Amino acid sequence: MSGFVLLGEKQEKMQISVIGSGYVGLVAATCLAELGHTVVCIDNDSTKIAALNSGKTLIHEDCLQELLSRHRGIRLSFTSSIQAGTRDSSVIFIAVGTPSADDGSVDLSFVESVVRSLSGSMNGYKVIVEKSTVPVYTSEWIQNGLKSGHTLSEFDVVSNPEFLREGTAVTDFLYPDRIVVGASTTRSADIMREIYAPLIDGSYAQLSSAVPRPERARLVPMYIETSPRSAELIKHSSNAFLALKISFINAVANFCESVGANIEEVCKGIGSDNRIGQDFLRAGIGYGGSCFPKDVAAFRAVAREFGFEFPLLDEIKRINEEQHIRFIRKIRTALRTLKGKRLGVLGLAFKDGTDDVRESPAIKVIEQLLAEKCQITAFDPAAMDRARQILHNRIAYAPDAYAAADGADALLVLTEWKEFANLDLVRLKHLLRSPIVLDGRNVFSQTEMAEAGFSYHSIGRPTLEASHALLKKGHIAR
Repeated sequence: MSGFVLLGEKQEKMQISVIGSGYVGLVAATCLAELGHTVVCIDNDSTKIAALNSGKTLIHEDCLQELLSRHRGIRLSFTSSIQAGTRDSSVIFIAVGTPSADDGSVDLSFVESVVRSLSGSMNGYKVIVEKSTVPVYTSEWIQNGLKSGHTLSEFDVVSNPEFLREGTAVTDFLYPDRIVVGASTTRSADIMREIYAPLIDGSYAQLSSAVPRPERARLVPMYIETSPRSAELIKHSSNAFLALKISFINAVANFCESVGANIEEVCKGIGSDNRIGQDFLRAGIGYGGSCFPKDVAAFRAVAREFGFEFPLLDEIKRINEEQHIRFIRKIRTALRTLKGKRLGVLGLAFKDGTDDVRESPAIKVIEQLLAEKCQITAFDPAAMDRARQILHNRIAYAPDAYAAADGADALLVLTEWKEFANLDLVRLKHLLRSPIVLDGRNVFSQTEMAEAGFSYHSIGRPTLEASHALLKKGHIAR
């Protein structure tokens, strides 16, 4: 068996470097160590490296702290020197940031800086792996940047896009649906297959120490080998399509509100078609995070660069941005006026399971409410420290959901943390100044909210007025 064998037998390890210690880089480095490889994670931020060496995790990800503790100082080390960190490695993953430029295109300056450093420090054959999300043709661009100081026989450039969801990134890496490798030589393709051998042959999942496999995860992923250009397009196309599903169902939810239908019933009906599926058919206040907004804009920009118009991508973005505005209108309708209102907010992260607030719809809604002179007290199980870096002290931060609701004129749900669905509704109602809940993620059941006597406003479902709920329970005379 190539590369990695079952527990109790000898394992061949590879020496790997991962440049970048953000969400992608840190998870990739840690999980590659979990697969048995010796990994050096490199970042030019010496403060981050010192924190990681001291035992800190820096990001909120399920299972990550456990794996870092398991491998740090054994299979996994951290350094701020590219030269020292890549000297003994045969494979180098580039996982640095690729932010959006003002025109929506990808800013590759961090990648360029890495390529310059590698060009002056490579000592023998290396496989350079694009892990960052980059536009098509980036592999050729990296190759051209490296070959100025080296012959093509000294290195290969491979595209290996990540498909990690924040909050479940570790299990997504270790139990992926598919692994995509875009390689242009047999030598580099064979090395990439060796790296992922424990996942490809299913041997990792059989280890007694393995991270438990999620219920719906595949035991063995599809392993897809393509050209580098195709791999780069697979990543942008995948994220654009998922963003399309979200925007589509939000548009349908808005129409449901116009005709009195229920989006959850509609989703159940269309999602039961295996060609469509239930995933990403959940109405809300829009998508956010570091991937979808950036990747839709980047896909649009690179398409235009090559003379291809892609208006569907413009519509995806428009619908998503409209969701924030529509939700503000909902709040204004429910409260009649916004100025001076005290609002409790549940959720600051762009989604549950993470502390990431980049492009968070929750933050965007809060910013608009602050512009309307509202007073806000918010709670999030993981993201409050990161939210403070953006919102500072313009809002108050509560120690729990009940404290956020205490004395508020209304309660807003802006992130779909599962624990919010299990809150004591009777206690919430007593804490609120008015029994008004605006649920931007459809976390609560309408039946439960009716029984609790709330005025309940959600996305794509009929509004439930408090008086109607009480009438339904027989608490008010007809």
